[in-house]
Amino acid sequence: MKQLLRNMVVDNKRILLRCDFNVPMVGTNITDESKIVKSLETINYLLSKNCKIIILSHLGRVKTEEDKKNYSLLPVKSALERLLNRPVLFATDILSEETKNMALNLKSGEILLLENTRFLDVPNKWESTLNEEVAQHLASLGEIFVFDAFAVAHRNHTTVVGIPKYLPSCLGFLVEKEQAMLDKLIMNPKRPFTVIMGGAKVDDKLKIIHSLLPKCEHLLVSGGIANSFLSALGLNVGSSLKTEDQAVISELKKLMLAYKEKFAFPLDAIVTTTYSDTPRMTYINKIDTNDVIKDIGVKTIEKYGKILKESETIFMNGTMGIYEEKAFANGTTEILNILKEKKDQVVIGGGDTVGAVNTLGFKNIFPNISSGGGATLEYIASGSLPGIDAIREEDDIEVLDL
Repeated sequence: MKQLLRNMVVDNKRILLRCDFNVPMVGTNITDESKIVKSLETINYLLSKNCKIIILSHLGRVKTEEDKKNYSLLPVKSALERLLNRPVLFATDILSEETKNMALNLKSGEILLLENTRFLDVPNKWESTLNEEVAQHLASLGEIFVFDAFAVAHRNHTTVVGIPKYLPSCLGFLVEKEQAMLDKLIMNPKRPFTVIMGGAKVDDKLKIIHSLLPKCEHLLVSGGIANSFLSALGLNVGSSLKTEDQAVISELKKLMLAYKEKFAFPLDAIVTTTYSDTPRMTYINKIDTNDVIKDIGVKTIEKYGKILKESETIFMNGTMGIYEEKAFANGTTEILNILKEKKDQVVIGGGDTVGAVNTLGFKNIFPNISSGGGATLEYIASGSLPGIDAIREEDDIEVLDL
């Protein structure tokens, strides 16, 4: 069993804490603080143990120097100060001697937030390509490493899998709870077990679909994934998003043949056209060449709803349509209304799905929300994640401090 924070002696230690503060932003304003709020249990626990806390996190995709202007963690610093009601120190240059001195001179109860770890990727990719030298340097700032960022646990990154090579390490409360929840509900589900799988590209989710089909009784598909399956069946999906990869199409045909009793496809859809934004409802077998599928229709809602009401465990990854636009939010809203009645049996996974839950009025209704998108899918598919695998086992001997 992996070492857990609750079982570690951390009193008065310098803690290197990897969080997930990859929050949605408009300009410098955070539009959803959920990820920061979820980290507070671990942070407050460490504060109660008089720890000195050095926090690492990434934010956004940083490819160029220009990107750095838009993805500073300074707004997160302000949010943390307000939520914790205490000052938070901030280091702009992650690898500088000044930052190291700040970390080593922290007093009990003080917090130091380091700038966006993705800044290390410009120009050298020191974060995303696992740089051992950088990992050792960062490890030298702390005495214990706490991993509390489930959403990046599938990444082979320096601040995810590199640092725990050089420090005693453990899982924080958020990761511990998320892993336990997925193990209970998804890895050992009550049956019937139904999976809702949406998203733009079936190519990206083929591995997880392969993994889930033997485990579930029903797979309900939507979005570009549904379009790709329907196209593989020979149906016209018009100008809707679908895969063009012939190898993937061949694989979809094999899956549908092998698991034909498990698949559920849309019966109807809300569409626009390439020349008009006016929505209309049509049956799936009546899609015209210029039609673009934007949401599921009422017949599909009824069909999917019947399956969901009879299910004992449900995993939802992906929405029914382009929920961000009011005209195409009905399918997702109606499915969530059905799931609300079985909320304790439902796992919501993936950033876009969680976004729909929060945006469409279902915030705080579903208790089992996984913060990971790719990480959640990878964990369900393989049963392990690099970020969790890197954490020391409960009975490991102590790693010497650097």
